[in-house]
Amino acid sequence: MPSTQAPSPVERFVASLEGIDVAWSRTDANGLESTLESVLEEPAVGVPIPIDGASLPDSVETDFVPETVRAAATGVTPATIAVADYGSVLLESDADGSELASLFSDTHVPVIREQDIVGTMADAFEDLGPLLRGERGDVIVATGPSATSDMGTLVTGVHGPTDVHVIIVEQ
Repeated sequence: MPSTQAPSPVERFVASLEGIDVAWSRTDANGLESTLESVLEEPAVGVPIPIDGASLPDSVETDFVPETVRAAATGVTPATIAVADYGSVLLESDADGSELASLFSDTHVPVIREQDIVGTMADAFEDLGPLLRGERGDVIVATGPSATSDMGTLVTGVHGPTDVHVIIVEQ
C-alpha cells in the first residue's frame, strides 16, 4: 500500500494561490530579475529584495516619492512570510513606507523565499510575534487581489491591486 505523504507548505501555498486565482512563478535568486521582467508592467516601483544574488530589473523604480508610487502599474515587494493555508503573504511595514508599493499599483508582485512559507497563520505569528512585539512593528496580510462586496456585488481593485503574481524563490 503506497504511503500518502502530506503536501509540503510550498505545495499547499501554491494550491491556495490557484484557489484564489493568483498567478505564481518559481525561480532561483539568479533568475529573479528575468522572472520579474516577464511579469511586470511599467512603470514599476519596488523594494530591493533581501535575498543573496537577487536583483530587481533596472526598470523598477526604488525611489518612493508619492508621484512614483501613484503612477506605478506594478509594485514589487519582498514578503517576510507566506501562509500556505490561505495563500497569504505578510509584508512588514518599515520607516520608508515601502509596503505602499503593494497597495497602489494595479499589479502586486510579492517575492517570497521558499523557506519562508509556513503552514498556518499560527506558524506565522509564532515566527513574527517576537519581532512585532519587540519593535512594535506592523505587517500587512495580503491575500489575493483587493476585493470588497460592501455594495453587494464582489468588486476587485477598489482598495488595492486587481492582480497579484507571487514569485517563489528557491534557495
